[in-house]
Amino acid sequence: MSVIKSFVPPPAASRLLMSGNEAIARAAWDAGVRVAAAYPGTPATEILENLARYPDLYTEWSVNEKVSLEVAIGASFCGARSFCAMKHVGLNVAADALMTLTLTGVVGGLVIAVADDVGFSSSQNEQDSRFWGRFAHLPILEPADSQEAYAMAREAFSLSERFNTPVILRLTTRVCHVKCLVTVGERTPGRAAPGFVKNPARWVMVPAHAQRRMPEVFAREEALRAESETSALNRLEPGTDKRAGFVTSGPAYMHVRETFPDAPVLKLGLSYPVPMDKVRALAAQVETLIVVEETEQLMETEIRAAGIPARGKDILPAAGELPPYVLKKHLAAIFPELENKGGKTALAALSVFPRPPTMCAACPHLGVYYTLSQLKNITIAGDIGCYTLGAGHPWNALDTTICMGASMGMALGMDKGRGPDDEKKKIVAVIGDSTFMHMGMQGLLDIAYNRGNVTVLLLDNRTVGMTGGQDNPASGRDIHGGEAPRVDFARLVQALGIDPGHIRVLDPYQLPVLFKALREETRYDGPSVIITDRPCVLIDAYEKRPAYEVLDAACTGCGNCVQIGCPAIHVTRREKAIKPSGKEVELAFASIETAACTGCGLCLQPCAPEAIQPAVPVSAMFGVSRSDL
Repeated sequence: MSVIKSFVPPPAASRLLMSGNEAIARAAWDAGVRVAAAYPGTPATEILENLARYPDLYTEWSVNEKVSLEVAIGASFCGARSFCAMKHVGLNVAADALMTLTLTGVVGGLVIAVADDVGFSSSQNEQDSRFWGRFAHLPILEPADSQEAYAMAREAFSLSERFNTPVILRLTTRVCHVKCLVTVGERTPGRAAPGFVKNPARWVMVPAHAQRRMPEVFAREEALRAESETSALNRLEPGTDKRAGFVTSGPAYMHVRETFPDAPVLKLGLSYPVPMDKVRALAAQVETLIVVEETEQLMETEIRAAGIPARGKDILPAAGELPPYVLKKHLAAIFPELENKGGKTALAALSVFPRPPTMCAACPHLGVYYTLSQLKNITIAGDIGCYTLGAGHPWNALDTTICMGASMGMALGMDKGRGPDDEKKKIVAVIGDSTFMHMGMQGLLDIAYNRGNVTVLLLDNRTVGMTGGQDNPASGRDIHGGEAPRVDFARLVQALGIDPGHIRVLDPYQLPVLFKALREETRYDGPSVIITDRPCVLIDAYEKRPAYEVLDAACTGCGNCVQIGCPAIHVTRREKAIKPSGKEVELAFASIETAACTGCGLCLQPCAPEAIQPAVPVSAMFGVSRSDL
């Protein structure tokens, strides 16, 4: 259970060590936000977690990003300042609402914080959210550090109300998570919202109304273009080294300044619309104009289209962050003194021992993937969550992962699009509780409606585990840890059209029960759902039991326990052996790190020689014998 406790905010003029996420939360409160909503997604999760601690505003975890934006829109239409936050792929989900919001405009200031995962630290792609400014004709603000994140977030609300537009605050992982000292200002108390004023011509976006709004959108964009030329957020910093001048924004500005301290730089805080007059002024001062942007060549393309010669992605990487060692390596032709100075940091990073991500000890997903790995002739459509790790070693039990909720529709498509060699294959979709509510319910409805021969594994661990254990409608707790209605998945999937005779709710720690259910439901020619019900080991609802240990004298090296994939189990030695058939096999002798073991008992069940025993007598644990477990 994730409980967000309120606190007394430090007063104005305080200097606080803050991450970008923390600074934005403080800025939203200081700006008088009345309503804030989000769906957790790294690197943006902590924004709302921190904002929920502040008094005098409403905050919520929404079921997905589209709903969070719609909540913010509704509050804005009533005249209240509103805010929502999401990661880059979340804006894809919210785009339907966003692209019409650009037509209606806003009443109360509305700011959308979008965190791009530059460098793929925790995401399935590396898209550039600055595209949305061009697509939706909206202003984009790009802070370079926590202090700017605070200042620009506050300015974004003023900009929103002055131009009657939503504003996108584009962040990256580095801004979200890196901390620096932030000086906070005076708070503007949330003003009383005047309430919703009926105006169908503006708020009801049927085609006839929407057509009349388009000229206002274009006029607003031109006004923003003029604003960009005069805004203090865009500044031309002089320099003595005229070999090159840089146009840059966000954290890339910090990298440029560190690498080229004597070069002229146009630092864009309001990066869209691009202030072309300022760009021309810089270009006139230098021999070469270089656009440094993470990640797409958006500004570069627009600058060159305006007739201003510029270089950028022809000499810089098209993906990933652009820290100093990268800039030195790729710009040494223009700055010869940088020759052989780039790449050292990158090489040092490669020397770190690899630590691939894995599931936690006793994770309720371990038994699911162990069981799936034992099944033959099966195709498994995966989804986004902790359980995506099931694609890795030792389970290798996911065949696809695309986006939130995609396992449902893809599994149905695999069923309907089978080739001759796939006729006998079983199709399984794996999805977590939060992901199912986020975007999976529609897919299951489609499976039921179109009679897909698909078995769905709905993994209910009662939290949004991947992003740190946030609450959701399956946890029975709201964002503050207070009681809330808890969804009944068995009743929900039945309401979506699944035959109640093919809905199973079981404990994923009971491997024989899980194996039997999977075997039976995958043989059924129709849609079925298996719901695993066991809390995440990192939340308060999980009940830890005494640990287990391996008896060395009894261990035969079969390695079955290792195949569970629990990180508390270690291979202590490997030996070669010859089976009676003459085949050579490798034996893996194991031990259990009792400090990490939580006593889930998963490893006991595949252990043939019963070499795993409680670290304390069973009777002291449960008052039962081992055979009763």
